[in-house]
Amino acid sequence: MKTVIAGASGFMGSHFTARLRDLGHEVLHIGRSSPVRWGENAAMTDLLEGADLLVNLAGTSVNCRYTPENRAEILRSRIETTRELADAVRACEEPPALWINSSTATIYRHADDRPMTESTGELGTGFSVEIAKAWENAFFEGELPDTRRVALRIAIVLGDGGALTPMLRLARFGLGGPQLDGRWFSTAARRDAGTFHEFGTRCGRQKFSWIHVDDVLGIILFLAENAELDGIINAASPNPTDNRTLMKSIRAVSGIPFGFPAFRWVIELGAMLIRTETELSLKSRWVVPERLLQEGFVFEHPTLVPALREIITGRPAK
Repeated sequence: MKTVIAGASGFMGSHFTARLRDLGHEVLHIGRSSPVRWGENAAMTDLLEGADLLVNLAGTSVNCRYTPENRAEILRSRIETTRELADAVRACEEPPALWINSSTATIYRHADDRPMTESTGELGTGFSVEIAKAWENAFFEGELPDTRRVALRIAIVLGDGGALTPMLRLARFGLGGPQLDGRWFSTAARRDAGTFHEFGTRCGRQKFSWIHVDDVLGIILFLAENAELDGIINAASPNPTDNRTLMKSIRAVSGIPFGFPAFRWVIELGAMLIRTETELSLKSRWVVPERLLQEGFVFEHPTLVPALREIITGRPAK
C-alpha cells in the first residue's frame, strides 16, 4: 500500500512510518523536513498521485502557553496544511482513496457525568475546542468525490515518548500523585481568549481518555480495509480511566511507592514555569469509541495497566 504521511516528524508519525515499512508499505512524507515540503503544491500532487492512503498529522504542538502568537500558530498550522492537502488531492488524476485527518478528543466538553460518543457527544467551548472545530470544518469543506475522508478524534496517545514522558518524569521525582483541580483567579484576557480552565472536577477524578499508539495505527489500517466508514471516528480506548488512577498505575508499573499530589496552585505555577497550560491535565475527557466497537474493531491494548507495562518495562502486555 502506498501511504503518504503529512507531518510525520513527531512521535506518532515516526512510529507509524517504522511500523508500516516493517509491514511492507511504501511510506512517503510531506513536511518541513521532508523532500516534499509545505507550499510545494505541484510536488505534493505528484506525491499523492495514486496513493492508497493519506494520513495528516500536521499541526504545532498544543503543549505551550496559549499566548496570542502561539494561538495563531496552532490554528494556522492546522488549517493551512489541511487546505493545502485538499488542493493537492483535487489536482490528482488518481487521488488517494482514503484521507485520514488527525483531530482531537478535546473537541468534546469537560465531561465527568457521562461518556462522549460520536452520536451523543456534546462539543465544548474555549480555545482548544474552537481550534478542533475549525480544523474539522477545513477538512470536510468542499467536494472530494473520489476520496473518502475520516477525522480521527484522538484521545491522549500513550507510547514510548509523547504525553507519557512528562508524567513518568513527575512520578520519578516523587510528584506522581493526582492533579487536583480547584479554584484559581483569572483575567479578562484569558476568559475572552477561552484559555482559562474553569474549576470542574474534584479529588483528581477528572476522566482520562487514552489510547496506545499501536492502536491508533491499528485503527488507521482498519479504516483502510473498511470502505463504508467515513466521517467522525473517536480514537480512544474503550476503557477510560481518571487522573488519580492513571498516576497510581504509572507509579505501580514503575515501582514507585508514593507520589505527592499536585494542587491547583502548584499546577498553575508549574505550568507557567514550563510554558504549558493546566487544561492538559485538569480537563475531564471522557470519550469512548462507539463506532469502532460497533464495527468490530479489536483493540490490541484495551486496558491501562497492561498498556503501561508494555510501554514502560518493554514486556508484552498479558
